[in-house]
Amino acid sequence: MGVTVVNYGLGNILAFLNVYSRMNIPVQIASKKEDLARAQKLVLPGVGSFDWAMSQLRDSGMREELDELVLKRKVPVLGVCVGMQLMANASEEGQLPGLGWIPGKVRRFSEGMLKTKTPLPHMGWNTVTPKEHPLFVGIDRPEYYFLHSYFFEPESADYVLAETEYGIPFASAVSLANVLGVQFHPEKSHNWGAQLLRNFAAL
Repeated sequence: MGVTVVNYGLGNILAFLNVYSRMNIPVQIASKKEDLARAQKLVLPGVGSFDWAMSQLRDSGMREELDELVLKRKVPVLGVCVGMQLMANASEEGQLPGLGWIPGKVRRFSEGMLKTKTPLPHMGWNTVTPKEHPLFVGIDRPEYYFLHSYFFEPESADYVLAETEYGIPFASAVSLANVLGVQFHPEKSHNWGAQLLRNFAAL
C-alpha cells in the first residue's frame, strides 16, 4: 500500500508526505532512479511550465525508469497539476514532447474559447464532477483547489475521469488503465483531497 512521491525538483513534496503520514500510510520520496526500484504506487507532482518540468524530469535520471514502471509493469501513477499535464503528448505551453502516457494535448484557456469572462489563471476552489471510479469512492460533491492556465484535452472522452466548469467544461481528472491524473491539488484540498489520496494508495 506504500506510496512513492517522485521528487524531480518541482511540486509540493512535503505536503504529500504530511497527508500520507497523518493517515499512517507508508510514503517515501524518490529523488533518483534507484529510489524507484520497489515502488508500488507513484505520485508525480509538478508546478511551473511544461518544458521546464519535462527538462527537470529528464535531468533527474528517472524518466526511463518511470516509463518502465508505468508502461510495462503497470504500476499505478497519479499525476498532479503539471504532473498530470506531463502525461500528455504535447502542450501549447512548450516545445518538448510529453510522456505520452495518455493520448492528448495540453491547451491554454483563451478568451475565444471561454463562454463567460473568467480571470486567468484559474485559481481557488471549484466543483469537480467525477465518474464512478475507485479514485473517488466515498467522496461526495467534492470541491478541490486549482491553480492553472492550461488544461488537459484527451484524445478520447473515455479518458475523462472528472469534469469542472470554468468558462467551459474541461477535464479536471483523466485516466487510462493504471495512469491517473488530476489538475487540482488534492494535497491542499482538506478532507476531499485526503480521501482521494487515500483511495489512490488503496488501488
